[in-house]
Amino acid sequence: MVRSTIIVRASDALPMAATVDDEQTEQALQEHKQQSKLIFRRITPNSEPRCSIESGQYTLHYLLADNVVYLTIADKSYPRKLAFSYLEELSKEFSVSYGPKVESVRKPYAFVGFDTFMSKTARLYQDTRAADTTGSSNLDKLNNELQDVTRIMTKNMEELLWRGDSLDRMSHLSTSLRSESDRYRKAARNINIQALIRQYAPFGAVALILIIVLWWRFS
Repeated sequence: MVRSTIIVRASDALPMAATVDDEQTEQALQEHKQQSKLIFRRITPNSEPRCSIESGQYTLHYLLADNVVYLTIADKSYPRKLAFSYLEELSKEFSVSYGPKVESVRKPYAFVGFDTFMSKTARLYQDTRAADTTGSSNLDKLNNELQDVTRIMTKNMEELLWRGDSLDRMSHLSTSLRSESDRYRKAARNINIQALIRQYAPFGAVALILIIVLWWRFS
């Protein structure tokens, strides 16, 4: 089932709206909410627009659209099709309600009123076993009708942490290599200049002497 949802601005990870979780949910998801902050810091304009990140008994699904990240924490067994259908619904409604204001807000949770829509929508997606009057599951039907999600990237939290650390180290290494390359080019240029001086200095000296002699003889 869907446990918790947060919406942030992608460019600076400013939280704009979130579900109001009870104390028990807050405690159970404390670590995963911290992990979601790490995910927000990792997301760039070139990031995957949809991704599922597995972490213990939960999976963090996010959808990136129009500089807004919609992230929900759901049980690991919860179907990805339903998770992303839920996020799509949030994305469409949020874009209609607040889209033009996203870039201008400065304070956190400026759109706290969106919790009403999130809570109502989450209830529709809460239980994949909820039976309707015919004895079948409405969500199971929806699950079968949704678009294929096999191409959505799936990671695990350890991979994300490792990849982030590797990117930091690669960035530092790249900077070091550029500095070393600049120093090498300067040194090579100085060596070439010194080599040219050593190669042509004797000819220059002879030419200078001839000029002085000819000037002295014909002056």
